[in-house]
Amino acid sequence: MITPDSSTRSWRSKILVAAILLIVLAVVPGVLSALGKSYYTQVANSALIYCILAASLNLITGTAGLLCLGHAAFFGIGAYTAALLASNYGLPFLVTLPLGGVVAGLAGVLVALPTMRLISIYFAVATLGVGEIIHVSLLNWISVTRGPMGVQIYDPITLFGHSFTSLLSIYYITAILACICVYLIWHLTNSYFGNALRSLREDDQCAEAMGINVSKLKVQTFAASTFFAGIAGALMAHSAGYISPESFQFSESILILAMVVVGGLGSLPGVLLGALLLIILPEAARGLGDMRMVAVGVVMFLSILLLPKGLLGETSAIEVARKYFNAAWSSRELAGWK
Repeated sequence: MITPDSSTRSWRSKILVAAILLIVLAVVPGVLSALGKSYYTQVANSALIYCILAASLNLITGTAGLLCLGHAAFFGIGAYTAALLASNYGLPFLVTLPLGGVVAGLAGVLVALPTMRLISIYFAVATLGVGEIIHVSLLNWISVTRGPMGVQIYDPITLFGHSFTSLLSIYYITAILACICVYLIWHLTNSYFGNALRSLREDDQCAEAMGINVSKLKVQTFAASTFFAGIAGALMAHSAGYISPESFQFSESILILAMVVVGGLGSLPGVLLGALLLIILPEAARGLGDMRMVAVGVVMFLSILLLPKGLLGETSAIEVARKYFNAAWSSRELAGWK
């Protein structure tokens, strides 16, 4: 029962969260930029883009329990769509950004349609294969993607006739769009749709017996998740001004998956924390030289070993992995199809 006191406390909590977000996302980068620490603004910009990516993958892997190993491919499709439309046709940021998301979302549907009946580790391997196909296509389709040379965007981000050229102004655009994307993903995960995804994660056969169309739900999940990955890619292409296939390899998919696992499967605040940690930690450890990635790997290993549910997770990553691998090795599974 909602009482006036609880309603007041709820509003106070929202105001407190909004004030903290305003300080962290707006005031701190502004102060750092004024002090000449622009490098940290660039790191913060990348961290926010990866927050969108981690939140989008959390829809598939964390909430729905489907292990996706090719998420960087949809990140790349969104980035290349925006970069090619901007550099070849001169389309503005307000057009290329949503088109990057839409094309990546359509690609996600095309991947989900033939793979939606695959189970356990077979589904994960299929997404790995699709990710590699898209990466190799970006690398070798030179007449369209320029191959290893990459694509350059020469025009700055322009909104309503005003060009944003400074690093700080681009960061603020990224921060606003990241807040919008994370809010929309939060709304999805806390709706009937999100609860249906959780039932799919726990037991897809029971979910189907309760009247949930599992195949349709998987396609919808892929469409929503890859749409936001495409938005992140378009944002990265415009903020960096240059993209190449090296940014969308298998290792990038593993990095995004690690953010979700370290933060906690199914928890949106957790995956955001995981994304921030795995982007900021390597930068903070630059003093260790060549050993910094080893140190980051040790931190990731210990966090998974000592915190099976991640920092704030709903379910254990080890349980999800055991579910996948046990199904693959079990003699009761006749094939990878259901």
